[in-house]
This record gives sequence, structure tokens and C-alpha cells, in this order.
Amino acid sequence: MSLTKIIGSGISGVTVGNFITMADQWRLTGSTNEGSNADVTGTWERVDTSGWGGIGTGLTDSSGVFSFASTGIHLIIYTAEMFITSGDGSGSLTLDITTDNSNFNTASITSCGNSGGSSTTNQSGSNFFLFDVTNVSTHKFKFVTTSMGTNTKLNGSTSSSRTGFVVIRLGDT
Repeated sequence: MSLTKIIGSGISGVTVGNFITMADQWRLTGSTNEGSNADVTGTWERVDTSGWGGIGTGLTDSSGVFSFASTGIHLIIYTAEMFITSGDGSGSLTLDITTDNSNFNTASITSCGNSGGSSTTNQSGSNFFLFDVTNVSTHKFKFVTTSMGTNTKLNGSTSSSRTGFVVIRLGDT
């Protein structure tokens, strides 16, 4: 039986074929942005842990600004593990996007905090965003820390993912 007979001829907009053509994963290689409200730059690596697998041509990184290899709807899922100092109410990691290769706007944010806590702690938070990439020259993203206390920092590692993200191209734009 053909796929058309299973789906039916009256359904429009159904895509048949390869659905996911790109999946990529990146992580911070070490702790960074301690007490700093700034772009997260220079410490990213594509995951290389044994058993890891990606699909297609992945992203490119230029000083923490990530570019896409092809247009389409891309799902970005990210996690921030933070070392939070005592009494630091909120440290945040924002996903900032641009559609004009210049002006970045916050698309999503994840926060961790330790208000009222008398000791330091590791906490993590996650968030996601569906990015409609219509032009690979102008549509990019980066991560930025905000509300970071004096000793609060993002945790990273070269052997396991602590702060990082996955991007999956779900389909055409």
C-alpha cells in the first residue's frame, strides 16, 4: 500500500521524504562568564563524546555567534548549568537571535537562583525556541548571561555536557 493511500489524497501540506536533515549539539568546554553579564564566547565545542551522532551539515561558530548551513524551521533546545553563589537571586542565560545580522533580540531565557540560600549550589535550567531561518546570511543566534552575581558562573566540561544546546532542523520554512 502506498503512503498516499494511507494518508489519503485529501490532505494538503503533507511532506513525504527526509524530515530531519540536520541535528547538531554544542557545549561549553569550561566554566565562564563569572560575575559577567555578557555574550558567551570562545569556549564552545561540538560534542565529541563517544557515541555522539549528528545529522547533516551542522552549525558554524564565530566568537559565540552561530550560523546555519541551510534555511528552514530549526528547534533550539538549550540548558544552562550554573554555579550559584549564596544569596544570588537569579542568574540567567538568554538565547538572542538576529534576523538582520546586526540587531539581536532575546527569544527565550532560562534562570537559576539561590535567594536566601546560605551556601553555594549548582542548578540548571532549560528552554527552547523555534527559529524560522529564511536567510542563512542574516539569521543567527548567540547566548548571553544576565543577572550574574559576583561569583556566579556557567559550568562547562570537555567530557560531558553541562551547559549546551541542540539544534534540529525540522523542515522547510
